[in-house]
Amino acid sequence: GFSGCPAATMIDPRYGYSFMDYFLKYFLIICNLLFTVLGLLLLALGVWGLISKESFAQEKISSIGTDPMLVVLSVGFLLTVLCLSGCVGALRENRCLLKLFSATVLVLITAQVIIAIVAHTLQDQIESNLRSGMLVAIARYQDDLDLRFITDEIQSNLQCCGADNYRDWEINIYYNCSAPGVLACGVPATCCVDPLENGTVWNSQCGVGAQLLDEFTAQSVIFLGGCLGEISRWIKQHEGLIGIIVTVVFGVQILILFITIRLLERINRHKV
Repeated sequence: GFSGCPAATMIDPRYGYSFMDYFLKYFLIICNLLFTVLGLLLLALGVWGLISKESFAQEKISSIGTDPMLVVLSVGFLLTVLCLSGCVGALRENRCLLKLFSATVLVLITAQVIIAIVAHTLQDQIESNLRSGMLVAIARYQDDLDLRFITDEIQSNLQCCGADNYRDWEINIYYNCSAPGVLACGVPATCCVDPLENGTVWNSQCGVGAQLLDEFTAQSVIFLGGCLGEISRWIKQHEGLIGIIVTVVFGVQILILFITIRLLERINRHKV
């Protein structure tokens, strides 16, 4: 058995499962299988990300702890182990695995509630930390591939530039107006209104010299607004959808916990 627990518990045939018991049991198995697949995909994505960036190379291994792909890999691994234990526990009616699974889900639900309460009460602090994080990403844009990718995705998808405005790029040593290179006084191409030259070719130099332009001239070349404002606007525009997704995810976890507890009670009542 697992940690001293019996490998499986037989059910007395005199106390057969009702249709609802069978439905809930296999619903739990299917849900856990789906989440196990999701966990494996995240695990594979994390491993692929680390390998593709050569994060295991001798010169980079010391900074692997700060690699975002390590977070993806860790979440994928934990999700796979958790859901696999729930799936096997339900299939084999293993009380030990089911207790471990239900306890972990309960801890996760509690943690999410606490995080939601803290996030709501510390909104200003979170916004301040987000601004600081974006400014760090701008400062390290050329030196950190992960921060560069995240910054580019935010700027291109939300059509924004910098944290508060496009002049934030002055803090980057390569885009600073005192820099010796061609990037001096410019902004990345993801700030450009039309980064595709003739609609087909990516023009990486479209933001060159943008910081020298006055706002009226610059608005036809680059996005003037900062990404913090655009993120807030995006959240307000999609708060209904976000609320539905959060409610469904939270509800599924509550339902899975309820089903697991019910299955455990059934096993305990009718064990031989």
